Amino acid sequence: MRAVIQRVSEASVTIDGRVKASIGPGLLILLGVGHDDGQEDIDWLVKKIAGLRIFDDDAGVMNLSVVDVGSEALVVSQFTLMASTKKGNRPSYIGAAGQKTAIPMYESFCNALSAAIGRPVATGEFGADMKVMLVNDGPVTICIDTKNIA
Repeated sequence: MRAVIQRVSEASVTIDGRVKASIGPGLLILLGVGHDDGQEDIDWLVKKIAGLRIFDDDAGVMNLSVVDVGSEALVVSQFTLMASTKKGNRPSYIGAAGQKTAIPMYESFCNALSAAIGRPVATGEFGADMKVMLVNDGPVTICIDTKNIA
C-alpha cells in the first residue's frame, strides 16, 4: 500500500459537482492498493498513520498525532499512486490491485482507521472521477509505502 498523508486545514472531495465529503483540520490520505497487499499492510499503515506525530504541540513542535488532537481524516482512493515510471514516459499501473481486491481493502482500511482514531472517516468514492480540494497546513506531506519501510 502507498499513502500520501497531508496535514490539512480543510479538505473535500467533489463528485459530479456535489461535495461527497469534507473535513476541517486533520489528515487527507490518498491511498493506493497494490495487488500484493494484504491485511498486514492495512494493520501496519493504520497504526502508523494514527500515531504519526505531525501536529503541533503548545510549543509549536510537531509532537502530536491525529488522535491526540482529535482531528478528522478524509481517505481518497488513488490507484495512480501505484504507478511505475521506471520505463518510458507512460506510467504503468500493473502493480495496482484490481477492483475485486482493492475495494474491500480500501473499505477495510477506512474502517480500521476510523476505529484507530476514534471517529468516523470521511471518504471519496472508489473509481469515481473526483475533484479533491485541500489547504495543506504547513505544508506537511508524508509519503509511506508499506513495501519500502526503512
